[in-house]
Amino acid sequence: MRLEGKVAVITGGGQGIGAGIARTFGKEGARIVIAEVNEEAGRDTVQELQNDGVDAIVLQTDVGDEESVQALMKRAVSEYGKVDILVNNAAINIRKSVTDTSFEEWQNVMNVNLNGPFLCSKYAIPEMQRSGGGSIINIASWHAEKTITRLAAYASAKGGLTALTRQMALDYGKDEIRVNAVGPSTVDTPLLQNTFASLEDPEGAFRDTLKFQPMGRIGTVEDIANACLFLASDESTYVSGQTIMVDGGAINKIARPIEFD
Repeated sequence: MRLEGKVAVITGGGQGIGAGIARTFGKEGARIVIAEVNEEAGRDTVQELQNDGVDAIVLQTDVGDEESVQALMKRAVSEYGKVDILVNNAAINIRKSVTDTSFEEWQNVMNVNLNGPFLCSKYAIPEMQRSGGGSIINIASWHAEKTITRLAAYASAKGGLTALTRQMALDYGKDEIRVNAVGPSTVDTPLLQNTFASLEDPEGAFRDTLKFQPMGRIGTVEDIANACLFLASDESTYVSGQTIMVDGGAINKIARPIEFD
C-alpha cells in the first residue's frame, strides 16, 4: 500500500472532499487524524473508516485558533508518534464583492482558508522535521488563478494559499518536506448539490455547468483524493511548490462558468 505506516492529519475531513481524501488515504494504509470543527461529522467519517479497518480518530479543531491547532498536533503525535502528511482542506465561502463584504466576513474567510493552513503547517512542520520529512497538501482552488464575480474573500484567500505553498516549499525543502497544492474546480459534493437545488432551474443550471467542462462532466471527490494521494506518496518525492489543477481542463477555456446567485 502506498501510504503504509504514514500518519495523515486532514482538516475539514468530516464531509465532502476531506472525507474522500480520508477514505482514499485509509485504503492505502495511512492512519488518519480527522481535524474537524463539526465533531459530529468527523465522528461519522471516523466510524466509516473504522468499519473498513482503518485506524482513525477525530479531534475537534478550530483551524483558525492557534491553541486549538497546537492541541491538535500534540494529540496526533501522542496518539501515533508522528505526523507524515498534512492536508489543509478546511474552508468556508461567501458570495460577495468587496464592497458588500463586511470586515468580519472577510476576517472569517481568511481565518479558516488562509490562517488555518498557516497555523496547521506551522505546528506540523517541526514534527515532520523530527521524523525526517513529510508532505503538506493545500486544497486551493481554480479560483486562485481564474475566478468569477462576487468571490472576493474566497478567491483572495485561495490565491494567498498558493503563494504560501510556494514559499513553504522553498523554506523547508532541505528538510525533505514537500509542499504542494491541489486546485479543484466544480466537484460533486453535497454542498454543490444543495447549491443546484436552491436554484430556480437546477437541471438547467447543471446542463450549463457541463457545457463549460471540456471533459463533459464535473469532478468527483475521488478525482481530488487521487491527486492528493500522488502528492502524499513516495511517487512524488521530487515534486514541490506546485499547484496541480484538477479541473478537467476547464481553467483553459475563455468562456466563464455559470454564475450562481
